Amino acid sequence: MLYLAGCILITAYLTISFKIAERWQVNAFQAIVFNYITCVVTGSFFNGRLPVSAASLQQPWFKWAMLMGATFILLFNLVAFNSRKIGVATTAVAYKLSLVIPFAFSVVLYHEKLTFLRIVGIATALAGVYLTIRPSKPVARVSRPYRATHPETIPGRVGRPGRAAHPTGTESPRFNKWLLLWPVALFIGSGLLDTMIKYVQQLYLNDSNGNDFLIMAFVSAAVLGSVMLLAALLTGRQRINIQSVLAGIAIGLPNYFSIWFMVEALKQYPGNSSAVIPIINMGIVLVSTLAALLLFRERLSGSNWLGIILSLGAIALIAFG
Repeated sequence: MLYLAGCILITAYLTISFKIAERWQVNAFQAIVFNYITCVVTGSFFNGRLPVSAASLQQPWFKWAMLMGATFILLFNLVAFNSRKIGVATTAVAYKLSLVIPFAFSVVLYHEKLTFLRIVGIATALAGVYLTIRPSKPVARVSRPYRATHPETIPGRVGRPGRAAHPTGTESPRFNKWLLLWPVALFIGSGLLDTMIKYVQQLYLNDSNGNDFLIMAFVSAAVLGSVMLLAALLTGRQRINIQSVLAGIAIGLPNYFSIWFMVEALKQYPGNSSAVIPIINMGIVLVSTLAALLLFRERLSGSNWLGIILSLGAIALIAFG
């Protein structure tokens, strides 16, 4: 339970940190890169050494560490892109609903027990996550009767008779349906990452090499991100700012342990990852929501509270079903 709680709390902290960093107008990509550099330093200090050697290249898990590192940084940037282009709510739904993928793989690949209660729990979890992060509908302002019947008095309409205007006074932008591919990519990528962690943990990792694997995965992400950042700096598209460096350090210090706790939690519950991963994701949703309520004074609608209750019930069904 300690590892589960650690993974949930630290990952929720990372979510809150990104929200605070956004308010400080931190460059998200730079913070992501310095975050992974910090993860390498933190992991090496915790491990007692930097496990980059010729022997590491011969390990059966090395290629998985490289792939996982690339996935780390690509997913972080997908989250940033989706939040900017699609919206935070849709991004969160795509990210959290990805728990369906590792659950399905655990049942198919590892023949983990699939009970009726767990099926109900997963269905409840999906509904709970959606309702918890579902934004409240904005309250539309009611126009005054005179303006409703005399549109020529509305500012911006003088001298422009006969033209339909958007209620806000601007033309309604056309939505690009191809943008929906990006949350789908986030959904698939996040689910496959959780599945990959479980697969490597079960086949290759033990008490002697688990930290080496994680550090190498972060090295892969740090190197890839540094190359991309260097290219942006050389072409003049970006300039380093100290706020991004500090934000990356503040995020990177606990980020290493968020994955470490997840791997350790999977070790503690062998043959039961179909329950562990959904519980972690549900816990992150709940803690993040409560933190937003207490720290940022965000208002929760009735559907949000219903989602929290459903998520708590889903955790019980999955864990004990």
